[in-house]
Amino acid sequence: MDPEPRNAEPHKPLRGWRVLVPRGGPWGDQVAALLRSHGATPVIAPLVNFAPTTEVAELDAALADLAAGAFDWITLTSATTVDVLYAYRAEIPAHTRVAAVGETTAAALTAVGYRVDLVPDEDDSAAGLAEQIIAIESSPTRVLALRSETAKPVLTRMLVEAGHEVRSVVAYRTVGVPVTERIAADVASGRINAVLVTSGSVAEQVSEQFPDLPASTLVAAIGPRTARDARKLGLTVDVVAGETTVTSLLEAIARQPAPTGGAPA
Repeated sequence: MDPEPRNAEPHKPLRGWRVLVPRGGPWGDQVAALLRSHGATPVIAPLVNFAPTTEVAELDAALADLAAGAFDWITLTSATTVDVLYAYRAEIPAHTRVAAVGETTAAALTAVGYRVDLVPDEDDSAAGLAEQIIAIESSPTRVLALRSETAKPVLTRMLVEAGHEVRSVVAYRTVGVPVTERIAADVASGRINAVLVTSGSVAEQVSEQFPDLPASTLVAAIGPRTARDARKLGLTVDVVAGETTVTSLLEAIARQPAPTGGAPA
């Protein structure tokens, strides 16, 4: 049998795909690089951004206390919360453990230089994160829970009921970001082959900004919870990642038939 040529082209499972990446910043750049390594053409088009919290004084005070070592844990339930930490150049002491809901949030943390100490093993939700912290900590701890303005207080309630001291602080407000006319036209024409849906807020913007999404455009959700949110908004979800990670999401897309036709890349 002839040996494989030394200069054989590496396998590119997403060759021919144009994929919309719905977030910018370090996370978006990281996902775009991963898509390119798989042979896809990433199209970074942030659909959501964060607006400053209306509780600025409370957030400033909480982050100052965090840097001073006042907390045993800090919990983050979205990648946008990471954007806030990074924007504030927040300092997390070595003894303060960092807990993140989902690999998207964890990846956002590592992308900007923060460590991640805990991601839920199975139930990738605020409730799952609370259950895992409760299982780890037999004694009361001090927890800083950063959240969005609209987040339900599930994590805070569960931790408080278990005897922990929780300081729940609104870190940001989520706002939609209108895409450019060119992106909107590319989506409407089917030139975008897949849209990554990485959160409920992204699903909301996909539903609002692309009401006539072509049937040929793959909607890929990063996990079951995000898929449920997307379907409630009327989106047809074609692919759901087996694990709540970008890598798993891209692997799921790669198992679909390659796109055909459409405008050239």
